[in-house]
Amino acid sequence: MSEIKIIELPKIEDPRGNLSFFEYPNQLPFKINRTYWIYDVPGGEIRGSHAFKNQNELIIALSGSFDVILHNGEKEMKFSLNRSYYGLYVPKMTWRRIENFSTNSLAFIATDLSYNEDEYIRDFDDFLNLKANQND
Repeated sequence: MSEIKIIELPKIEDPRGNLSFFEYPNQLPFKINRTYWIYDVPGGEIRGSHAFKNQNELIIALSGSFDVILHNGEKEMKFSLNRSYYGLYVPKMTWRRIENFSTNSLAFIATDLSYNEDEYIRDFDDFLNLKANQND
């Protein structure tokens, strides 16, 4: 699966509070190996600005809202996340940055690989060159 897409997660409505979840392989296209979250982001700050060589991600706005800007090597796409029952699937070799965090927002990320600094592509031009060579 290499297509960027919004995954609608199950939403179990209850007067006491709603519940959502994701499971592999029903909603998630990969097995989870690591999770992390981004919070307390000061106004105007940008997170991310990198791509992963082999890592796939699911990004969810558990609280508040933020924008995820993705680039697949050819075009840029913007996704505004503000519902905890929508996850954005970001396949490997997709440049991403997260911005416009609302107050008290919480970004939750599930990935299929453990942390490895060598997985990161931190220069956009390097990313574009790798993508171009990948398509040859």
